Amino acid sequence: MSDGAIVKSLTEIRLAIIGLGYVGLPLAVEFGSKRPVLGFDINQTRIDQLRVGHDITLETEPEELKSAVHLQFSAQPEDLRGCTCFIVTVPTPIDRHKRPDLTPLLKASETVGRALKPGDLVIYESTVYPGCTEEDCVPILERHSGLIFNQDFFVGYSPERINPGDKAHRVTTIRKVTSGSTPAIADLVDELYNEIITAGTHKAPSIQVAEAAKVIENTQRDLNIALINELAIIFNKMGIDTEAVLLAAGSKWNFLPFRPGLVGGHCIGVDPYYLTHKSQSIGYHPEIILAGRRLNDGMGGYVVAQLVKAMTKHRILVHGARILVMGLTFKENCPDLRNTRVVDIVHELQDYHCQVDVFDPWVSKEESQHEYGLTPVDQPEVGAYDGIILAVAHQQFRDLGVEQIRRFGKPSHLLYDLKYLFPPQESDLRL
Repeated sequence: MSDGAIVKSLTEIRLAIIGLGYVGLPLAVEFGSKRPVLGFDINQTRIDQLRVGHDITLETEPEELKSAVHLQFSAQPEDLRGCTCFIVTVPTPIDRHKRPDLTPLLKASETVGRALKPGDLVIYESTVYPGCTEEDCVPILERHSGLIFNQDFFVGYSPERINPGDKAHRVTTIRKVTSGSTPAIADLVDELYNEIITAGTHKAPSIQVAEAAKVIENTQRDLNIALINELAIIFNKMGIDTEAVLLAAGSKWNFLPFRPGLVGGHCIGVDPYYLTHKSQSIGYHPEIILAGRRLNDGMGGYVVAQLVKAMTKHRILVHGARILVMGLTFKENCPDLRNTRVVDIVHELQDYHCQVDVFDPWVSKEESQHEYGLTPVDQPEVGAYDGIILAVAHQQFRDLGVEQIRRFGKPSHLLYDLKYLFPPQESDLRL
């Protein structure tokens, strides 16, 4: 039977979004303002919060949730049986050995597989390595549905491009890559996303091309940041201000405006490992990508080494010193703690037997404790700290101003402005 004869038309699609996190919820809200959508998540607490208009990720405002008049929520897998198109937006993290952890993706595929019917379509948005959709996910869909791929059901891949905390670049205003398991399915997937994507779409020639495109987007950024981090290390050894160098170089029209720093989050610090995993599985050991990853993963240790050296020079006792780390999220102005590398700084300081307080008005104490065993302080103590590290560029920290921040320090303390929040003369250390 041909795909054109069995697949539902666009008007017949009954849509489900699987996973209502940073990616899935904004997508569900946009589609839910135009067509009936079932937003599904295994976390009942999350569902209960969304039903009363509360999004703990802060990616959607209460009024946006209200505007999605066709959106319903459920944590019951049986409710998926009434749907014909399933968009999977679950996370794809790495494990402690930096290997891809496909557990959420494969579990979601099992759930969808049990709900699949002839003519249904499954679209994956989760970041994966090239080949994962058809090699890892499709067999699970077949096994749990009893259906045959590209005969009874079909798949598509359209990688997410969500930027947490970014209110300018939203799901509808970022161009979307689409693909399908057959030409007709690729057209259908592209047509579906064009209902909501005002920036337009790019239809890739295959699912593997779309998968590869996604995974190299953040690999490229990772390597660019690694280069700037290495330059910062070199310039620090030479006594040259890195930011001043970057501003001077940035006066050329084609110089890329990357800045040094910690590289965490659910994309840039993770996606390269998906590509290197696949690369190694086919017999090629990637040199440049892994070198960039090693350098970026080591920046927390480098920052602490700089601070410890400066404290020693200023005769500030390191053992037992009180250090304030301002910021815990992986980026500014959002509550996202996924794969934050600020914890590397905290753990490294603890290895030096420092007493570390973390202050971040954006994070949930419960989530921080659950994920990293850290409970942020409600408010830093005035005059209490030997060292202060500005680790995340939250607007609240900018608004505090350097004078107020320095009041948290003892009369003799060091301020490390990791994020260039203030002019160079206002801090004692910069990356």
